[in-house]
Amino acid sequence: MTLVGNWSYPTAIKFGAGRIKELPEACAAAGMKRPLLVTDKGLADLPITLTTLDILEAAGLGRGLFSDVDPNPNEKNLETGVAAYNEGGHDGVIAFGGGSGLDLGKMVAFMAGQNRPVWDFEDIGDWWTRADAEVIAPIIAVPTTAGTGSDVGRASVITNSATHAKKIIFHPKVLPTVVICDPELTVGMPKFITAGTGLDAFAHCVEAFSSPHYHPMSQGIALEGMRLVKEYLPRAYADGTDIEARAQMMSAAAMGATAFQKGLGAIHAMSHPVGAVFNTHHGTTNAVCMPSVLEFNAPVIAGRFDTVAAYLGIEGGFEGFRAFAQDLNDNLGIPRRLSDLGVTETSIPELVQGALVDPSCGGNPIELTEDNLTALFKAAL
Repeated sequence: MTLVGNWSYPTAIKFGAGRIKELPEACAAAGMKRPLLVTDKGLADLPITLTTLDILEAAGLGRGLFSDVDPNPNEKNLETGVAAYNEGGHDGVIAFGGGSGLDLGKMVAFMAGQNRPVWDFEDIGDWWTRADAEVIAPIIAVPTTAGTGSDVGRASVITNSATHAKKIIFHPKVLPTVVICDPELTVGMPKFITAGTGLDAFAHCVEAFSSPHYHPMSQGIALEGMRLVKEYLPRAYADGTDIEARAQMMSAAAMGATAFQKGLGAIHAMSHPVGAVFNTHHGTTNAVCMPSVLEFNAPVIAGRFDTVAAYLGIEGGFEGFRAFAQDLNDNLGIPRRLSDLGVTETSIPELVQGALVDPSCGGNPIELTEDNLTALFKAAL
């Protein structure tokens, strides 16, 4: 099978090894003549970024770069990025990298022409209608990890540096115009990033499948996404140059983010405040929380995960699936406890309050109250 394709769900996606070379064509399709490439600090000087800037420069598109992006991007990064965008006279953003670069890049394009603070556009009710849609700059997304799926999403997660709360900022026009999914860009990922981002994709699929909301299309995508992670994440972790495994994981990442239109749940409701307070890697934190959340949700989801286990070739139904999830974590070097990530028992009240207001909270199959979230954090600690 040739792992190359042009897809239009949920947006235009150019998928396949080596397709970063088509970035100038994507810029033309998006109407960009002077794009700003936004990425994180760790990627700024790496060969994949420098090569991408060379491609842009050779096409007469300049080599505008902004990389003052923290692992959990915040409004200070955003303010600096918007200033760089406006001062440089740019006309679009290339969001490049993992979740941090993609999320911040999308927000730079979104906020560059707005006159209200970013928190006014939090994903609450119809707050997105407060934005002036006409001044949102075009966005091209180029993921360099396989997990977050932010490249096919209509929102970004931004940390409030004052309150240490992660906020989801949403607008339909934040969905990138074009996505370039080139698995060759992920070949150099370190093992711990391969594991953490891959398990982020797995968590998206697991939670989407667990969600009580009605969305059969997302349900099917989540099921196949779990299969791809089961089959290909261990391969990508064992051999980073396995381009087939890298490509299939890049597909799984996009699938997970598409599937979670159906909803997320306690895994993400817990992970977001932990990441905001302790600056942990998001996908790794999801993976640590997953076994406790599966056990908590078992009374409601066990039956449907009997089906998942059968599809994935796992014996023992739901219990077999839960054991598989823990074994997968262990085999990928994921810590077993939140305490291994620095989380303390004294922080639990603050984390619970953060989880209660997280949008993911409402997508859990069992209602998340203060008492059961406290029990969940203690179980994962």
